[in-house]
Amino acid sequence: MKKMVSYALGCKVNQYESEAIGELFASKGYEVVSIEEKADVYVINTCTVTNFGDKKSRQIIRRVKRQNPEAIVVVVGCYAQTAPDEVMQVEGVNLVIGTKDKNRIVERVEEYRSEEGLQSFVTDIMQEREFEPLSIETLSDRTRAYIKIQDGCSQFCSYCIIPYARGPIRSRNPEDVLKEVQTLAENGYREVVLTGIHVASYGKDLHTTDLLHIIKKVHEIKGIERIRLSSIEPNIITEEFAEEISKLPKVCDHFHLSLQSGCDKTLKAMNRKYTTKKYREATEILRKYLPDVALTTDIIVGFPGETEEDFLECYEFAKEIGFSKIHIFPYSPKKGTPAAERIDQISNEEKAKRSKELTALAEQMAMDFMKSHIGKTMPVLFERSVGEHCYEGHTTNYMKVHMVSEENLKNRILMVTMVEAKEDLLLARSMDKTTSE
Repeated sequence: MKKMVSYALGCKVNQYESEAIGELFASKGYEVVSIEEKADVYVINTCTVTNFGDKKSRQIIRRVKRQNPEAIVVVVGCYAQTAPDEVMQVEGVNLVIGTKDKNRIVERVEEYRSEEGLQSFVTDIMQEREFEPLSIETLSDRTRAYIKIQDGCSQFCSYCIIPYARGPIRSRNPEDVLKEVQTLAENGYREVVLTGIHVASYGKDLHTTDLLHIIKKVHEIKGIERIRLSSIEPNIITEEFAEEISKLPKVCDHFHLSLQSGCDKTLKAMNRKYTTKKYREATEILRKYLPDVALTTDIIVGFPGETEEDFLECYEFAKEIGFSKIHIFPYSPKKGTPAAERIDQISNEEKAKRSKELTALAEQMAMDFMKSHIGKTMPVLFERSVGEHCYEGHTTNYMKVHMVSEENLKNRILMVTMVEAKEDLLLARSMDKTTSE
C-alpha cells in the first residue's frame, strides 16, 4: 500500500481541504500518514496570507523532499495559486495545482511520470464561478467538524492577497452541505463549524439561500448539538439575524467578529466595508439577544500610516467593546497588495511595542470574562484528555474548561460549575448531570 501525506498550512479552510484530500487518496487505497513519516506522495496545501507563510511553505516542501527524494511532491493552495512560477523554482516540487481542481488531485498524481518533469495545472481563479465539491466523512477529531460552505472573497482589503488566491465568492449547494453534516452526525460528531473564506457572503451568488437559512437547516439535523461560525463581519449582524439566531438553541453564543482596527481612519485605509459605529451597533445587537455572548476578534497593529493617536483610538475602542479574546497581528507587508506599496510603513520596533500594549489589554479582558463566569453552571462539550483523569472542553461561548473525572468524558456534554480561572482556562467541577450522552 502506498503512503501519502496531506499537510495544511494556514487557515481552517486549508485544514478542511487537506482532510478531504486525504480521504480522496484513502478511497483509492493509499495509507494516509503523518508528515513525520516517509511517504510516496506529499500534498502540501500552502498559505500566502503573509510573506512568512510563503517562506514556511517553501521550508515544508524542501523538508519532505529530503525525507524521500523519490516521492511525488504536490503543491496546492494559495501560495501555489498566486505565485506558481516562484513555487516551481523550489527544489523538489513535482506538481503545482493551485486552489482549483483539488478534487482531481489523485488522478493528477497517478498520471504523473517523473521523466516528464515539473507539471503545473494552475488556472485563472478569477474566472471561476462554481464551488468545487470536496467533502469529509471522518476526521481525526471526532467531536468538532469544520464544514466548508463557501469559497472566494470579493472584499479586496488593501492588505490582503486572498481574493487573488481564491477568486470571487462561490457558495456550496445547500443540499451538499446538509448531506455532509448528516454523515458527520451519523459518525458521532457533536459540533460543526460552518467555515469559508468569507462565510458571511454565503448564498449571495446562488440567490436562493443565505447564511441564516443554511444555519436553520443545519439546526434541524439530529445528532448535531452545537453550531458555530468562522469569522464574520459586522455588516451581517442585523436585528433580524440576531433575533432569529437567538431562537436556535444549537447555535453557540460565540462570534468571531472581524475588526482589524478600532480607528475609522485606518479602517478606511484598509478598505474595510464598515465603521466603528457599525461595529459597535453589531456588538450591541448581539448582546441584546445573547446576553452571555463571547466576542472574539482580530486586530492588526502598525498598519501603514497608523499614528500613535490612531493606535490609541483602536486600543480604547477594543477596551470599550470588551472582547473575550483578541488575535493580534503586527502588520506584515504582502507583495502584490496596495498596502505593501505604501511609503509610510511602521517600524518593526513600533509594531512590537503596540502589540505588547494591546496584548496586555487583551489578556486582562480575557481573564475578566472568565472570572465573570465563576460560580455559574454551564454545559461543556468535552473533547479530549489532557492528562490522567483530566479532560478539556469548551462552553457554548468558547471558554476552555478543564475538569477531573474518573470517567471518560470525551464527546460528552455535561453541566459543570466553574470554580476557578487560570491563565487561559477555567477549572470546573461536575454537577453529575449529563445533558447529552
